Amino acid sequence: MLTIGELSRVTGVKVPTIRYYEQMGLLMAPGRSGGNQRRYEPGERERLSFIKHARDLGFTIGAIRELLELSEHPERPCADADNIAVRQLQIVRDKIAKLRPLERELERIATRCHGDQIRDCYVIQSLANHELCSNEH
Repeated sequence: MLTIGELSRVTGVKVPTIRYYEQMGLLMAPGRSGGNQRRYEPGERERLSFIKHARDLGFTIGAIRELLELSEHPERPCADADNIAVRQLQIVRDKIAKLRPLERELERIATRCHGDQIRDCYVIQSLANHELCSNEH
């Protein structure tokens, strides 16, 4: 049995986040000790690690809920989980596609500044005047 602090330390998930996951129904409400401390079973550590890893990969709470539901039914087809992962992959790819032009514009702005003083700084000038940007971002 783990306290919430111990669970936080072993998983790297902050205590308020653990409480949030409980409120969202991703973690079961733990039993309580005689001193009213939360006490987590070892399975909750594994479940929280699963949630943390999924969040690190950008999965939404809804997608994590779906994946957790699937994990409780080992006889279900793996394609169901694959579809969720493919959706997430597309979301990440879309974000990357949007970030590439932003990266190019920031690089252009950052490397174009050759002024010695702020009044001559291209970074400041381009942030103040969107027309100086080379593309829409």
